[in-house]
Amino acid sequence: MELVLILFLGVTTVLGCSVPSYQPNTIRVVNGEEARPYSWPWQVSLESFFPTCGGTLIAPNWVLTAAHCITFHTYRVVLAEHDMDREEGPEQSIRVENMIIHPEWNKNCVSCGNDIALLKLENSAVINDKVQLACLPEEGATLAHNQTCFVTGWGRLYSGGPQATRLQQAVLPVVDHTTCSQSDWWGSSVKTSMVCAGGGSKSACHGDSGGPLNCKGRDGKWYVQGVTSFVDGRGCNTFQRPTVFTRVATFISWISETMAQN
Repeated sequence: MELVLILFLGVTTVLGCSVPSYQPNTIRVVNGEEARPYSWPWQVSLESFFPTCGGTLIAPNWVLTAAHCITFHTYRVVLAEHDMDREEGPEQSIRVENMIIHPEWNKNCVSCGNDIALLKLENSAVINDKVQLACLPEEGATLAHNQTCFVTGWGRLYSGGPQATRLQQAVLPVVDHTTCSQSDWWGSSVKTSMVCAGGGSKSACHGDSGGPLNCKGRDGKWYVQGVTSFVDGRGCNTFQRPTVFTRVATFISWISETMAQN
């Protein structure tokens, strides 16, 4: 196990991770805003017949996403995507070779947890100034209440609204498990294997699933602490119903083992 984890961490150590060449705009905004192009260079668009979800590039040939995103047989990922209505030049489109869903995922119970999947790509991504690897947290790492994180994706701009064509970002403060699991928040629907963030005017929305929750570490690097999982059925911006993410720090061993064995 230790050797597997060392090998996995070695990939990001050699290639570097989560220090964008194009720095993101981290000014706090009330709702969302268009992200600076290529400032989240590990963000991918997961597509089948059309764009369906987001994802995170964690190794040149591996993408992290949500289990509930995997509903078709054939997928590709698009890297260095910004404006989906235009061919801008630096995009890399790579077919998915293998899809590995967490063995304890239950598609009929998203609130049961384990909403996480790994995608092995047919070819390795070309790492450059617009395509980079994400840093993942240490196993068991926790986030502080009200810690500032960013959600990114091409989901709906608001509940029932249009799908974004350009990559969006929004500030989401972390809501600790003690608060989020209170009865007037999410209650027992949230588990310790999840991260809550938001709960006011800002949230992820339909189409952002599988994408990253980006939180800056003390070392100045961005860490993908969450995989976008679910929002309240009444709407994306429901008060005291923050966006719920799969907590990546809970699944580091599974990620490492799966990549090593496949």
